Amino acid sequence: MPTFQYEAMNAEGQEVKDEIEALSSEEAISKIRNLGYFPTRIREKGGRRAGKKEIAGAKAGAKARQPRGTRGKVKVKLLTDFTRQLSTLQDAGLPILRSLRILQQQQKPGTLKSVCKAVGDDVEGGATLSEAMARYPKAFNKLYTNMIAAGEAGGVLDLILNRLADFMEKAQRLKAKVVSAMIYPIAVLSIAFSIVMGIMMFVIPKFEKIFGEFDVTLPIPTQILLTLGNWISQQYGFVYILASPVAFVLLLRLIRFSQTGRYILDKITLSLPVMGQIMGKTAVARFTRTLGTLISAGVPILDALNITKDTTGNEVFSQAIGNVHESIRKGESFAEPLRKARVVDSIVVNMVDVGEETGDLDKMLTKVADNYDEQVDRLVASLVSLLEPLLVIMLGVTCGFIVISLFLPMIKMIESLSG
Repeated sequence: MPTFQYEAMNAEGQEVKDEIEALSSEEAISKIRNLGYFPTRIREKGGRRAGKKEIAGAKAGAKARQPRGTRGKVKVKLLTDFTRQLSTLQDAGLPILRSLRILQQQQKPGTLKSVCKAVGDDVEGGATLSEAMARYPKAFNKLYTNMIAAGEAGGVLDLILNRLADFMEKAQRLKAKVVSAMIYPIAVLSIAFSIVMGIMMFVIPKFEKIFGEFDVTLPIPTQILLTLGNWISQQYGFVYILASPVAFVLLLRLIRFSQTGRYILDKITLSLPVMGQIMGKTAVARFTRTLGTLISAGVPILDALNITKDTTGNEVFSQAIGNVHESIRKGESFAEPLRKARVVDSIVVNMVDVGEETGDLDKMLTKVADNYDEQVDRLVASLVSLLEPLLVIMLGVTCGFIVISLFLPMIKMIESLSG
């Protein structure tokens, strides 16, 4: 029977090196897990280690075998509740398989219920929780599965799940605040746009007929208004106006297909007044909270930076984090390449520097995230306060232009009749 040499982590996070007899590498991995270890490397004695292509092929095969109903996305709210409940069950001392089965029964029919069942089946078949979850990337992203793997390796899965749920809840609240700030102006603009379109299509043409019956030279504002009304009502201009937002969104998505396009758009977004500050501080809060959570979970700094780079949601910050990763890999500290990147304020760099010196980098990053969350709250409130008078001014100018354009020729008509 072949002998396999392996390296693994025990429940205390200590490295274990040993040998085991098995018919295949899969059987060897299963036996190692039955011993309570988390295998990190395995190779047949006198043979070769499994290559990247073989590992990728195994992953592709696992993906192709995904059960029906598990390929959809899971809502963040449902996933957060699932994570919190799984943390509670693990803290109570229940085996992971039983916890998954309990949560599967509690879920309503849908993607998450199917994924729970599939993950439970994979765990029952010998896979670790992180490996099972990694087979369903639309439900559990890279950040999620890496934190679960860190929790399994360190024997603190319940604590990691609790931190992960806290992280997801805070990220969800931050996103909800930014979205809620946009609801009011979008609603007002939509109603105002509908009213103006109605005036242009149904009211302006009637005034045009009235003005045509009188031999009066129309003022320039009235001519502009009548031309716009004729274009909208007679030449299907309303179709172009309604289609322009859709075309704009499609164009943005097309541009974001390339890395250069994403970088340019994110750079422009960050340079916008007020909104750029909100998006920038939101990206910093997400970056620091994600990185702090990963480091506190025991993920190595280089791996944590790679995961954070993929989940930051902003190409400018993603490239800056990539540069920081390369600098750290070459032996530099964290704070210095972050200062050279010039994507965060000096206070963030200083707190990172202090965190490195004191060994509390994860706590410092979490404090930075909390601080920036508060700044985003204030900026969102100021944005709403700023938008209200701007909307009133814009609507007043629009209505004033329409009223003045319609009444100027009527005044001329009255003067000509009285003369």
